[in-house]
Amino acid sequence: MSEADPLNTAGSGRRRPARERLLEAAARRFYADGVAATGIDTITAEAGVAKMSLYNNFSSKADLVRAYLDARHEEWLVLYRTRLERARGPREGVLAVFDAYADHAAFAYDHGFRGCGLLNAAAELPAGDEGRAVVRAHKEEVERLIAGHLEELLPGRPEQARALAEHLAFLLEGAMARAGLEGGADRLHHARSLAATLLDRP
Repeated sequence: MSEADPLNTAGSGRRRPARERLLEAAARRFYADGVAATGIDTITAEAGVAKMSLYNNFSSKADLVRAYLDARHEEWLVLYRTRLERARGPREGVLAVFDAYADHAAFAYDHGFRGCGLLNAAAELPAGDEGRAVVRAHKEEVERLIAGHLEELLPGRPEQARALAEHLAFLLEGAMARAGLEGGADRLHHARSLAATLLDRP
């Protein structure tokens, strides 16, 4: 969900269901302003729905936050799968993960790119919060995807594949953090180049 997503169904003249509009409004405000700074009133006003409509769709703000995090995860998977369709072999499969992160950074955010929306939200949530578990599962899945491609690229060398997957996952997360601070995708493109160099080593 980029900040540029419209609230109305394009071309239909009909408004989207309240749940969709609430999630889209939450995505924009949580990403731009942070989870703690965004109140229910702000979300319902931007979504154009009554407060009761929010509680008819989500049991609490925490429930809405978890739905937002799940949606961000699914959004990233779509970006990755789109890149993967064009990948030729496991080497490009690994790089497709990096490309998906760069695609995320390229969205037209109304208030600027602030890095990984999942990590930004997790940083605001207390230890033990279910939302942090959602973010952790996402990051673990990203590393598993990298590892899966590397196991194909390095047949018979599972330990090397896992170690390199962890290395690349750290490279990717570090690049995403710097990209968020700098407000652009340059660090992600550089990280992709570094990953390609590592993959080409004998």
